[in-house]
Amino acid sequence: MSRVVLVHGIGQQFKGAKTLLADWLPGLCDGVGLYGGRLESGEVSMAFYGDLFRPPGHRGLGVPELDATDVEEGLERDLLMGWWESAAVQEDHVAGPDAVTRLRTPHVVQRALNALSHSAFFAGMSERVMISSARQVRRYFTEPGLRARIQERLVKAVTEETRVIVAHSLGSVVAYETLCARPSWPDLRLVTLGSPLAVPRLILDRLVPEPTGGFGRWPAPVTHWTNIADRGDAVALVKELAPVFGRRVADVLVHNGARAHDVRPYLTAAETGRAVAAALR
Repeated sequence: MSRVVLVHGIGQQFKGAKTLLADWLPGLCDGVGLYGGRLESGEVSMAFYGDLFRPPGHRGLGVPELDATDVEEGLERDLLMGWWESAAVQEDHVAGPDAVTRLRTPHVVQRALNALSHSAFFAGMSERVMISSARQVRRYFTEPGLRARIQERLVKAVTEETRVIVAHSLGSVVAYETLCARPSWPDLRLVTLGSPLAVPRLILDRLVPEPTGGFGRWPAPVTHWTNIADRGDAVALVKELAPVFGRRVADVLVHNGARAHDVRPYLTAAETGRAVAAALR
């Protein structure tokens, strides 16, 4: 039975539970090993939901490309703009929304995509992938049936043996809402990596349960919550969760190198290893 349950973020629709677990497990073991802990593969499971975002087959060749004109007004557009503004603040070479550049494209979304393509997190990603990433977040918050199915994947992964949930990016939203909805669950520890939970308007104000007076509810089953963020993580726009979710959240900053939002350096960080090792003791 799984003592550690992992919850992934966006952009995993072409992988599977075992494929993704094989990618995450070495890093997690390395982090825990820094504190004398040891994990066996049978003790860790992946609450996988990426397939729920996988598009159905079609008669055409290849996958239709997405471009700036396909970005929906509202959350999709706002997410791209938020990521752009954050990347510009963190990285000097990323032109911000107010910068004077040679680009004459009047479409602000196209400017955002062009700028993000030069950022550390989105480097090498096509416009289609960036738009798809924003779309997955939008769909999670606007399609109740999909939201419920995603959370059910986590419910099925948690067992009586589970001691800690480690959730990355959008997975931290999935974990938080699922834990809040199940106050009768036994005690658990929560470790969030690169979490956008405290981002106002885009994420925080869309959570279930809704925040009260700008403050989020504490998930009842959680005895300890460690939130780990890289200062340059453009997705975790707000690095500290304690001001929103309570002083019991232990906010920790780490340095992940060039790929600030990548889960692998988060997993190998000593701070992540310490939090998971403490839960397993």
